[in-house]
Amino acid sequence: MDTITAQDVHDAATRITGRIRRTPVLGIGPGRWLKLEQVQHTGSFKARGAFNRQLAARERGELDPSRGIVAASGGNAGLAHAYAAAQLGVPATVFVPETAPAVKVARLGALGADVRLVGSEYAVAYEAAVGFAEAKGAVFCHAYDQPEIAAGAGTLALELLEDVPDVDTVVVAVGGGGLFAGVAAALEGRVRVVAVEPVGAPTLHRALAAGEPVDVAVSGVAADSLGARSVGAIAFDLAQRSDPVSLLVDDASITAARSDLWSRFRVVAEHGAAAAWAGVSAYGPAEGERVAVVVCGANTDPSTL
Repeated sequence: MDTITAQDVHDAATRITGRIRRTPVLGIGPGRWLKLEQVQHTGSFKARGAFNRQLAARERGELDPSRGIVAASGGNAGLAHAYAAAQLGVPATVFVPETAPAVKVARLGALGADVRLVGSEYAVAYEAAVGFAEAKGAVFCHAYDQPEIAAGAGTLALELLEDVPDVDTVVVAVGGGGLFAGVAAALEGRVRVVAVEPVGAPTLHRALAAGEPVDVAVSGVAADSLGARSVGAIAFDLAQRSDPVSLLVDDASITAARSDLWSRFRVVAEHGAAAAWAGVSAYGPAEGERVAVVVCGANTDPSTL
């Protein structure tokens, strides 16, 4: 079974040094911090995993300069993989549903990706990307459920530990679970992880209740970034190992948290990233507990702030 450890995260940190931004930590009050990952390349933490996946494939001789990489995502993962591929000088093919917003398709194209519109749902685009990888020899890059993707995401937790070495708790939003898995692996046995999901997409919460990943219906304001139908196998394994606090927050709380991040701290967050901030209230830290919240992405319409 694919899984990751803290060593994988440390290896990823070494591999992607110089390729990603070391994002700042903002102190917002006694015992409270924000890890500002929304200022990462392409506006989300996804660049970390994208570089780790592609660089590791190149180290193994798998990344053919003429065939490049392929991904299925009209969102943050697709943008990150297109950006990383451009930086490494290899072609990127990105499959997205025909229903993908034109602005996202345009952004992928601006990063140099060959964008293929396929089907009306992500599942169709995903299958097309897998088929393309098999037929053309391109390196397939998953949105969240590959060891190198998750380990890359976890590198932000190593930075956080350096800046706040005595942090007690780290709060992250969960969609497919790549970010959660990486953070949980990096902090395993040292720091509590709080995993926050929208009530409209409770993939990890349902998996923990069922004892295995299960499909869920997806809805709500954060579905554009936390819209996976099931949690990844790597994230589920880390959840079983690390016993995180699993919380659900509703759309009203997410929307309020997004507005709060902007009005109080001038931090731009997409709804998925704001879910983590909403989770702090739902969690209810103990007196003196030192809590850091990962603001994982800023790909949102600023006019709605």
